[in-house]
Amino acid sequence: MPYLQTSKKSRALLDIKSQKCGLRHTIFSVIGNEYTGEWQDNKKHGKGTQVWKKSGAIYHGEWKFGKPDGYGTYSVLLPETKELAKKYCGEWKHGKKHGYGMYLYNNLAVYEGEWSENQRSGWGRMYYESRDIYEGEWMKDKNNGQGIIRCANGNWYEGTWGEGKKNGDGKFYYSDKGQLYEGIWLDGVAKCGTLSDFGRNEAPTPSKCQIPQVCLVDMQLVLKESEKAYLETINSKFPLHNTLTENE
Repeated sequence: MPYLQTSKKSRALLDIKSQKCGLRHTIFSVIGNEYTGEWQDNKKHGKGTQVWKKSGAIYHGEWKFGKPDGYGTYSVLLPETKELAKKYCGEWKHGKKHGYGMYLYNNLAVYEGEWSENQRSGWGRMYYESRDIYEGEWMKDKNNGQGIIRCANGNWYEGTWGEGKKNGDGKFYYSDKGQLYEGIWLDGVAKCGTLSDFGRNEAPTPSKCQIPQVCLVDMQLVLKESEKAYLETINSKFPLHNTLTENE
């Protein structure tokens, strides 16, 4: 049987021609996933759409060296209706949510803001299913830093957060009662501060009696002494808060 021997130059030319590069029609993987879009050096690179056969999920957007990178939209197939539902729309890096984007949760909650390696990190706004709205800083998928949460009943808190809870200095406005709490919070619980009337005349369900004035020689001194122990605990747990000053 005759044997046709190809030169090294011919083999190299065949290898180059067989590589995926530039715009291609739909290409299927061995497990049934399909990709339509641009390639570079045998990797998805540029703009393209990937469909995963097993889950029915779709990514449409920018790619770099085989991974979603840039701006793109990720949608999932709902098993009940067999319809596509958008889950994330925004920026990606190395195949992960990174930058600015919007994520839609299954329970109708929505997050819009900054991401870092698939986690909410930086500034962002969260719309909860309960209709509460948080706007502020995040770190590693939790409220962390300065932020405001507006509750569905009209009350709101503004101040410091750590590990997803109120931690540090903060103010809680009880708009339904016409009261304001100012002070220190630890793991979501008010520990040391003052409660005063605030907008009591406009409140829908004000307390029966006004809060009396506290008559102390030095009220701030008493508060500082009481706060110090809690502040030391908070700063040991969340050193970035820097709640204590050098003078204290």
